[in-house]
Amino acid sequence: MLSGLQHFAYCRRQWALIHIEQQWAENERTVDGQIFHSVAHDKARIEKRGDLLITRGLHVKSARLEMSGICDVVEFHRADNGISLSSYAGLWQPYPVEYKKGLPKVNEADELQLCAQAICLEEMLLCHITDGSLFYGENRRRKRVEFTEGLREKVNNMAKEMHDLWEKGYTPKVKPQKGCNACSLKEICVPRLQRVKSVSDYIEKNLAGE
Repeated sequence: MLSGLQHFAYCRRQWALIHIEQQWAENERTVDGQIFHSVAHDKARIEKRGDLLITRGLHVKSARLEMSGICDVVEFHRADNGISLSSYAGLWQPYPVEYKKGLPKVNEADELQLCAQAICLEEMLLCHITDGSLFYGENRRRKRVEFTEGLREKVNNMAKEMHDLWEKGYTPKVKPQKGCNACSLKEICVPRLQRVKSVSDYIEKNLAGE
């Protein structure tokens, strides 16, 4: 799932618990997020405003990434270098917009997810998309994201790593971090136990005379 990229970038263990082990738990943040996204999708599928077409809840997929998902919003702006769309005259340039409830993050988790959506759209529509936007509900502002080669490479590498873990059915260990306290899976993951040394490590260190 495309949404898994955000989980994976934030915490590989969180991603594995959700997508490999099928574990889930709600908290105030996750419920608020679901309500926020339902509002973004709960409108007409296509809306036309002059030289702008707005689609909501658009299903996308990529054979190269082997991923699929749903775009919150994809805008189509009338442009001379755009693509043709059935039932609409002229040429149109796709512009993905992902809705997030909170504020911009310190990492690239949101940007990676949005870039993956653009890659899916490019494959499906045979076009090139240079940028998109993240809309944050807390400050009601858009943040423009440029889909650079570096960001695209990170998406490709992350997708490969995700498929590798998926095929192995492996849930990685991670170092506990500050964000663990806000995670809805805290009681399932039990991050404090990640600090506990394994029996094999204990035996190896004792045999080495440490």
